[in-house]
Amino acid sequence: MAYVNDTHRHGKAASHAGKCTLAHFFVKKPLDVASGRPKCMGMLFRLLILLQMMFVAPALAQSAQPQTFAQQEHTRIELVAEQSSVAAGKPLTIAVVMTPQPGWHTYWQNPGDSGSATRLNWKLPEGWSASAPAYPTPKRFTVAQLVSYVYDKPSRLLVTLTAPSIPQGATEVPIALQADWLVCDDEICVPEAAALALTLPVGDGANDPARTALFSDARAQLPKAAQASAKFFQDADMFQLEMLESDQPDGLKLAGMTSAYFYPVEDGVLAYGKPQTIEQVSPDKWVLSTGGGYAEQKLTQITGILAVAGSDGAVLGWLLSAERTPKPLRAAVALPAAGPQNGSDVPPPRSGLLALLGFALLGGLILNVMPCVFPILSLKALSLAKAGAHEAHARAEAAAYTAGVLATFGLAGIVLAWLRASGFSVGWGVHLQDPRSVAVLALVMVVIGLNLLGAFEIGGGLSGVGQDLTQKRGWAGAFWTGALAVLVASPCTVPFMGAALGATLVLPPAEGLLLFLGVGFGMALPYLLIAFVPALRRMLPRPGAWMESFRRFMAFPMFATAVWLSWVVGRQAGIDGMALVLVAALLVSLALWLYGRGARGVLRPVAAVVSVAAAVLAVAVLNAPDVQAEADGDAKLAAQAFTDARLSQLLGEGKPTFVYFTADWCVTCKVNEKLALNTAEVANAFAQAHVTVLEGDWTRQNPEIAKVLARYGRNGVPLYLYFPPGSDIARPQILPQVLTPQILTELVTAPVDGTAGPA
Repeated sequence: MAYVNDTHRHGKAASHAGKCTLAHFFVKKPLDVASGRPKCMGMLFRLLILLQMMFVAPALAQSAQPQTFAQQEHTRIELVAEQSSVAAGKPLTIAVVMTPQPGWHTYWQNPGDSGSATRLNWKLPEGWSASAPAYPTPKRFTVAQLVSYVYDKPSRLLVTLTAPSIPQGATEVPIALQADWLVCDDEICVPEAAALALTLPVGDGANDPARTALFSDARAQLPKAAQASAKFFQDADMFQLEMLESDQPDGLKLAGMTSAYFYPVEDGVLAYGKPQTIEQVSPDKWVLSTGGGYAEQKLTQITGILAVAGSDGAVLGWLLSAERTPKPLRAAVALPAAGPQNGSDVPPPRSGLLALLGFALLGGLILNVMPCVFPILSLKALSLAKAGAHEAHARAEAAAYTAGVLATFGLAGIVLAWLRASGFSVGWGVHLQDPRSVAVLALVMVVIGLNLLGAFEIGGGLSGVGQDLTQKRGWAGAFWTGALAVLVASPCTVPFMGAALGATLVLPPAEGLLLFLGVGFGMALPYLLIAFVPALRRMLPRPGAWMESFRRFMAFPMFATAVWLSWVVGRQAGIDGMALVLVAALLVSLALWLYGRGARGVLRPVAAVVSVAAAVLAVAVLNAPDVQAEADGDAKLAAQAFTDARLSQLLGEGKPTFVYFTADWCVTCKVNEKLALNTAEVANAFAQAHVTVLEGDWTRQNPEIAKVLARYGRNGVPLYLYFPPGSDIARPQILPQVLTPQILTELVTAPVDGTAGPA
């Protein structure tokens, strides 16, 4: 007898505060997916299952004589003993092997949002006892945003029978089992049952060699026990689980994992439909976070399985118990823990390391055309034309420049990895979330621009070389020029670079560092090619007086970058903060002009005083109070402020939602907003499709946005997400980092299938 699984088929719902009444079971109400679990509908589903098992399953079981196996309509079940005989005082291990048909599944001991656990009722000789089944690690199955814990492949439940004695004179011992279970596909559920029997002779209780492989494999699928108790915090809004690295069983490594998911044995302690996130908050401590469950009683202890996926795709289970703590645990999150909703715990296949390195290389190449980087690269390249036929000299400078770029990118990767391991939610461009760093960077742009204009040269007292920043000779000058190029490139996240650096969130530290170095190598590659390929160098314009004019012209992109960074400070610290940066830039310019004039006598201390005054003003803006930036008055795309709760609410209501994460210091973000997002064409298309727009502003540090970026494999902006009607929060369409109005209008007018590839 089959029935339609309404919770599978209809997953829209409404939450109901308080306890369920009879009205909840007979009046059809929508579900509130945002609450994490349909409380009353789930109870109705289980009530129907229980009633069918009570009346239908026994009839099915009585229709056949007991055997060691049974083939029901959608499931085969079998009893297998590890021992070939029974001996008094020796334990007997029985495997209950359940094999559903392809496309069908049975349930774990906690079925999740819907379903029913398998029930085993043993009939044993007097004095014998049966342990609770040992369950292998389940998988997640999602339909209509309801998450169940299932087995869609053969599962082996191991039960230990204790045989303290054998009936006197007995030569064999009968063992009987009444099994009742639920088997479902994505549309219907069928209660099934079987009466099984197994007879074993009395003997020495030795293992049956023919079954060694079966039981070895069954035990390999079981989670390994943790060495100590963990801690958990749970309320209506949040569930957190804290684990220590030193407590993990042998062979299970949290460091280097690609995903993790916690399956609780107790019902209602967490929201099954909410994403889980995990972070290493100290060298020995990890915290998993998700939404809180509906359990009305406060459990003092819980048990469950932490399923961990390694970089090789293998999933290992960690069986642990946790004791309640009265206060919330650290909630910073950086690594997505929830994998795909159906099937394996392994997350959707991530790009191979070679592909990610390719993205990193392309991103580094594109960095060279950014307005703050291009002047340095172009002038360094043209300086090679002056080297003439000195191949060795040109190659030495290029190698030193590359070393400077790689060293700086490598240092950035190491620092970011260390900060994340220390519990901070950080990503590429994190220093630009602080007006102090932005102000200093703006002044650096001014200094570089003045140097290019010839207002001053870096003399022997400063660097030991009497040439300017972009033309000074020798490996030391080239090395520091490479480091400077990375510094001025830091406000930029270009296409391909975001996908590559975002992958560092889930890669082992060594592979993450390799991606940072890949971006650096891509950035240095044009200069390397010009230096090592004479034919390319010969294509450069011949040296002449025009180079001096070109060099001076290149100062203006640097000044333009300084103006933009000053505007960013204004957005972060208010108009007074921006004014202080401009005054500091003016005083720095005066001091460097005096220095460049070769000031003597009284002018030298004046230059020093001016420099100190500029530094003091810079510090003043660094400490300027944060202000809320006003929204652009000419924006055509109406957007609401992003919160994770608001996103969950919109998805629970089935509304199409577009989310974009931006920052005032992100060049790519601002270009996309000007040319694509804030256009009448896009605004009209979104309005006609009733798309709700959420904007996440990461101009200043925001832990919630950092957590969401990490959920979708990014550690920087921009990030553009589209959730079609009925979408799951874990599977949006990820758009490219360079947008056009056509991309956005087609997004809401054409059906969406799957997720976009790396941008």
